[in-house]
Amino acid sequence: PAGPIAGRFVLCSFRYTALMAENPNQSIGAHIAQVIRDASDLVHAEIKLAKSELQFSLKAGGVAIGAVLAALFMLFMVIVLASITFAYFLTMTGMHAAWAFLIVTGLYVLGIVALLAVAYFSAKKVRAPERTITTVKKVSEQFSKE
Repeated sequence: PAGPIAGRFVLCSFRYTALMAENPNQSIGAHIAQVIRDASDLVHAEIKLAKSELQFSLKAGGVAIGAVLAALFMLFMVIVLASITFAYFLTMTGMHAAWAFLIVTGLYVLGIVALLAVAYFSAKKVRAPERTITTVKKVSEQFSKE
């Protein structure tokens, strides 16, 4: 297998071959204990590395999420202000303000209905992963037979 753990394992196995050659009088149990200690150290080092990488990624992800949320809030404000602007443009044609704002509200209602229709018809297409479920059942049956 490729990766940093496999590379370190190969280095460790070379080290133990060398240790066994240097200390032929040491018992097999002592060599095994040393292998277990070094393997434990290796696992702990990998966990520490993963934690530090995850902390960096989580911080960067948090900043990204914060920036997206701020942008979404600003987009919401733009939509509200654009709606008010459109309603006032309608009043410039001589229309009463109440009718202008009602037209803008009606456009939003039409948009909501259209989006809900898209959501409804898309949700009807959602299905369980039947082939995956069948495969997992077959594999579990094979393991339970053995």
